[in-house]
Amino acid sequence: MGTDHAMVPVWLIQSGRCERVLAADIRSGPLESARALLIKTGTADRIRLMQTDGLAGIGPGDGDTVILAGMGGETMTDILSAAPWTREEGTLLILEPQSKKADLRRFLRDNGYAVQSEQLVRDAGRIYPVLTARSGDSRAYTEAELHLGLPEQVGSNPLFGEYLDIMRSQAQKAAPYDGAAAALVREYDEIKRRLGP
Repeated sequence: MGTDHAMVPVWLIQSGRCERVLAADIRSGPLESARALLIKTGTADRIRLMQTDGLAGIGPGDGDTVILAGMGGETMTDILSAAPWTREEGTLLILEPQSKKADLRRFLRDNGYAVQSEQLVRDAGRIYPVLTARSGDSRAYTEAELHLGLPEQVGSNPLFGEYLDIMRSQAQKAAPYDGAAAALVREYDEIKRRLGP
């Protein structure tokens, strides 16, 4: 949501991954930019633009996959909370939180979603997780896994070692003043030891 210039919807159509896409944004300016791109790429007949806040006015009959990307985990939890239909069986969520990743994973765990897979991607020099989730029972997470992702899902990713070091460094800065951050550092060290070099 927040389709901005509609680059993802256009790619989904042009790559053949989707036959039809609904692209939404809360602001009219990005939707006008999106409309111009749809015309330029000849995809306007297969991408419907909608001005709305999050998933308001969108329901399960509008598609089987929801992509939320380029926003914080707290915004994603607000959007998903207001759209309980996303917990219906069959709805796939593709989520790319740029901040508050632990809050998002905690929300998913506590609200009937199960994370099915997780990958790491680099964009503009920063590493981000990309999660897929569906309705289901979530497994238990340690506090470090809420922040980092499940090591069995992301541990083999070539970016994982670097990502783990970044997350550990962030926790280490707060550790002298915050017992929870100090505990996170210890958990990160144990994950690193368990996964090896």
